Amino acid sequence: MKSIIISSKTVQDAIKEGVQKLNVDRDRVSIEILEEPNKGFLGFIGSKDAKVKITVKNDPKEQATNFLNTLLEKMEIKADIRMSLVGDILEIEVIGENSEDMGAIIGKRGNTLDSIQYIISLIVNKDREEYLKVLLDTENYRKKREETLIRLAKKMAGKAKRTRKKIRLESMNPYERRIIHFALQSDPYIKTFSEGKEPNRKVVIDIK
Repeated sequence: MKSIIISSKTVQDAIKEGVQKLNVDRDRVSIEILEEPNKGFLGFIGSKDAKVKITVKNDPKEQATNFLNTLLEKMEIKADIRMSLVGDILEIEVIGENSEDMGAIIGKRGNTLDSIQYIISLIVNKDREEYLKVLLDTENYRKKREETLIRLAKKMAGKAKRTRKKIRLESMNPYERRIIHFALQSDPYIKTFSEGKEPNRKVVIDIK
C-alpha cells in the first residue's frame, strides 16, 4: 500500500495536502496522526507542525480487474469484465466472445473458475481488515451448475428411497456440497452428510 508522511500547520491541512499529492479521494485513504500540532511558548517558540501518515487503501475492484486482465492476456482470451461491489460481496462476471474461451476459464466441473476465484479472494483480502467475499462467474455457469446439482440431489434421493441404500455422490467442493445438503434438508425421509477428506470429500444420501 502506498503511504506518505505530511507535515503542516494543522492535521486537516496535512490531510488535505496528502490527499492532493496522492491524487485520491478522501474516503480511499486511512489516516494516522503521528504528531499533534503545538503552538509552542508564546505562540512561536518551540512550535511544531502536525504530522500525519496517509495510506491509500486497496481498491478491490481495481486489484481484481488488474489480475483478470493479466490472466486473460496470458490465456489469449478476449473478454469484458463486469464488476460490482455491494456491501462485503464482490461480484465479477467475465463476458467472452466465444463459449470455448469461457469453457477454458470454467474448467472441468468449474475447477478452474473456483481456482481463479480463490486467487482473487487472496489478492483483494490481503491487508484488509474486513473480509470481502468474491463471486466469479461466466456464461451463467454458477446458476446452471446449481440447477444441475439440485436435479441430481432429488434423483439420487429417489433412488435411495427405492433401494433403501446409501448413495455416494462424486467428489465436490464445499460450495457444491452445500447445494446438495440444502436441496434435501426438507425431505422427511432423507438425511445427508459428507465423508472423506478434501479435495475428495463426498456427499452421502441416506434414508432416515
